[in-house]
Amino acid sequence: MSSWWREAVIYQVYIRSFADGNGDGVGDVAGLRSRLPYLAALGVDALWLNPWYASPQVDAGYDVSDYRRLDPLFGDLDDAKALIQEAHEHGLRLILDIVPNHTSDQHAWFQQALASAPGSEARARYHFRPGRGADGSEPPTDWPSIFGGPAWTRTVNADGKPGDWYLHLFAPEQPDLNWTNPQVRREFEDILRFWLDLGVDGFRIDVAHGLTKDPAFPDLASREAGGMLDAATEDHPYFDRDETLAIYEDWRRVADSYEGERVFVAEAWVADASRVARYLTPTRLHTAFNFGLLSCPWDATALRTEIDATLDVLAAVGAPPTWVLSNHDVIRHATRYGRAHTSLANARRLYGTPVDHALGERRARAAVQLINALPGGTYVYQGEELGLPEVEDLPPSVWQDPNRRYKDHDGPVRDGCRVPLPWSGDAPPFGFSPEGATAPPWLPQPAEWKERTAATQEQDADSTLSHYRTLLRIRREWLGRGLGDGAALEWLPQAAEDVLAFRRGEVLCYANLSAAAVQLPAGYRVLIASEPVAGAALPVDAAAWLVAE
Repeated sequence: MSSWWREAVIYQVYIRSFADGNGDGVGDVAGLRSRLPYLAALGVDALWLNPWYASPQVDAGYDVSDYRRLDPLFGDLDDAKALIQEAHEHGLRLILDIVPNHTSDQHAWFQQALASAPGSEARARYHFRPGRGADGSEPPTDWPSIFGGPAWTRTVNADGKPGDWYLHLFAPEQPDLNWTNPQVRREFEDILRFWLDLGVDGFRIDVAHGLTKDPAFPDLASREAGGMLDAATEDHPYFDRDETLAIYEDWRRVADSYEGERVFVAEAWVADASRVARYLTPTRLHTAFNFGLLSCPWDATALRTEIDATLDVLAAVGAPPTWVLSNHDVIRHATRYGRAHTSLANARRLYGTPVDHALGERRARAAVQLINALPGGTYVYQGEELGLPEVEDLPPSVWQDPNRRYKDHDGPVRDGCRVPLPWSGDAPPFGFSPEGATAPPWLPQPAEWKERTAATQEQDADSTLSHYRTLLRIRREWLGRGLGDGAALEWLPQAAEDVLAFRRGEVLCYANLSAAAVQLPAGYRVLIASEPVAGAALPVDAAAWLVAE
């Protein structure tokens, strides 16, 4: 029997925007627990929760001050235990987000480091270095922060004089840990055990490719900076280094010591699928997000090239692909696909320009049907099952994303994919908060989302929510009859250009990316289609699964 994680559909819960249980305008564990029946009915197998740990919330919880305690915004440890139990009762596994590259600057370790002298044991858990220049006033390297500005901040000594600098690849409030330090390694293995003992089923690893740094701390000079969305990370001083892989061999031994197949998924923005495969050998991690497909334009050649490369490379290490179209860090694919230039890179460049929302949602439905026919597992980012677009007109006064802190960071604000979900009703907060709550949602919801609430779509058999529910139900039914992990993908010959067509066991999948309707083969019936099929003609920007009559 195949391991559950090899073909699982996992739903990403961005907890602060999922459901507000106490009326303060921020999503929490109580709200999530109240919506577990919705998630079970959707047909997913597991939930991935973005960080819920104690945090100053400078970077929406990715600045952790205590890895063993929930932030009061979301609940407490008893709430966490209840969620784990209730999720399992609904047949849903639970995967937590672990943040090992950095802590909060309010973490007890970093506060000890600031209070300690240069060269101390406390400082050895992080990367402290003297500055360059006669007075040490220049950063130790030219490394940039992912969020803009330098990746180094200078400390102040006890006597008030400027001191050493510390490394932070993200915000200054997120100092990077030193993974050559045995204390750091032991601490995170203990953190993993703490949550595994409580019954969680695995971890998504934040910045999984970033933990170790070149001990020589060389300048980047003219080389690519290697931001999170840059591909050129091979032989990089702080991304995708060989030393990181040994850490995950230790972590795998921890996970394998527990019953029930506890798993890891890596967030690894690396050069290509061959670099991803290094993380997924049988002694390391189980899965990694396929960011290559997420970054692809809505183009048949580009998608097929990425699918083939991923399947070929991962087969060599025995790992399944993990397909994903959106998440909390990127522009929602329903918006990306609604523009003339549909790649992720162009979506960032064209942020805020006009979007054909009907086109984007149609392509998004076809795309999710396509990836769920491919070998491996998939992820659903909350709200995509409602066809939610990116909210690109949030006023700067409500932005909370720290990556806009510096002028040299030209990426779009990430808050637009994090707007709280619309559940019901005709006006904000659309059922996100309990009836009678007076606090507004932490980000404003567009008024037009009244047409996209879960309650409205549940009453419409043609809605995007209904399509997702039907799709995932049929996928589950057919896993053992042609869509299972052991069924290879066989590309089918196509006379029409820009059509993806393949067979997996008894199931044929067609995705029409061309400029005209295409004829489906005779002798087959449509099992499910993302858009209505008239006769045997598959519309433009639609996908269909077929089985023999």
